[in-house]
Amino acid sequence: MQNVKKYNNKRMTKKLALISLTLLTTGITGVFAQTSNSIGSNFVTTAVPFLRISPDARSGAMGDAGIAITPDANAQYWNVGKIPFAEKNYGVSVTLTPWLKDLVPDIYLAYLAGYGKFGKDNVNAVSASMRYFSLGNINYTDAQGQSLGTGMPREYSFDLGYSRRLSEYLSAGVSFRYIHSAIAAGVNYAKNGGQGEYSPGNAGAADIGVYYSKTKELDGFKSNTFSFGAVASNLGSKISYNSTRRDFIPMNLGLGVAYSSKFDEYNRITFALDLNKLLVPAIAKTTGGGDTTVSVVSGIFKSFSTGDQLRQITASIGAEYWYQDMISFRAGYFYEDKTNGDRQYITCGLGVKYNVFQLNASYLIPSGTGITRNPLSNTLRFSLIFEIDKIEKAKDDKEEEPENKQ
Repeated sequence: MQNVKKYNNKRMTKKLALISLTLLTTGITGVFAQTSNSIGSNFVTTAVPFLRISPDARSGAMGDAGIAITPDANAQYWNVGKIPFAEKNYGVSVTLTPWLKDLVPDIYLAYLAGYGKFGKDNVNAVSASMRYFSLGNINYTDAQGQSLGTGMPREYSFDLGYSRRLSEYLSAGVSFRYIHSAIAAGVNYAKNGGQGEYSPGNAGAADIGVYYSKTKELDGFKSNTFSFGAVASNLGSKISYNSTRRDFIPMNLGLGVAYSSKFDEYNRITFALDLNKLLVPAIAKTTGGGDTTVSVVSGIFKSFSTGDQLRQITASIGAEYWYQDMISFRAGYFYEDKTNGDRQYITCGLGVKYNVFQLNASYLIPSGTGITRNPLSNTLRFSLIFEIDKIEKAKDDKEEEPENKQ
């Protein structure tokens, strides 16, 4: 997509909004890459970066930490391997996230996920999810500002997973994903020396996750729980929008730990830490671009040899406090090195649980001013979770009416 260097929302007037939208939707930013590498960037670019946007308000309030915390219906995104440890046997979650709301009014991410446990002692689980990312109405232009047409870019994915509890403390799972990306469908680049129109891109991928959790019961209602999770996500094919280039999708390796302490009948607190690294080669400082010609397997190995490895790791730190398992307060911090994107922000949120329903909300606290203002400032997420232990079967026979008293 070298002719589509940037595209402009018809409602946007600020240059900052244009740059931010380009980086967060195409993942193919040659001009930015060359500028960044002049200052020693470790920037890693991919297509379909919407796959790495957290669709969960609970973890969104904890600095995007979710790999090892207690599982719910959104575990399909964070770590499919931990679903057999879910408290309930069935669960469904719906999340809506307005994206870049400070800059653009019509971009959003919608997410639907669910799971069900089965088999003896419910050690098996199946899960599924769907995410839909809409970028609103876009006017496309080339590097010279010439119009390439208009459109309504959108991306979506479907997941199907299976997981199993392997022992009292250990479980593992795998999920398969179909990805469709139509961010520039119908755009004609032949006028600029190209060979036709951009077409939607399609790709397939898989997640593999493991989860370990052990609880130590103490006196009375007290207990301590230690959990660990590891997940390799979006392992799959490259994606292409034309006949000349194929780009990596955001393959990722994540490690997470969580510690939870219940110190009486009513109070429980959890601390979590996630570390993530993209399994994609960093931008080469000599060429100003990522190596998209190597195979997927070679790219994974090369991701550990290009750029400064420590600077390519992002960290999410979060805390969650529950009172009587009815109301929770959460806070977190996300850190990314300044040479690898420089996303750094503080989050907060709360959750309310009543019977089988749970409502979660998160808020990304504004930071920076002017052109240094974080474009994700004021991001809100809302999740509604419904979880039950048993699905009641419909009764075929009507209940007999009581006899009339004489």
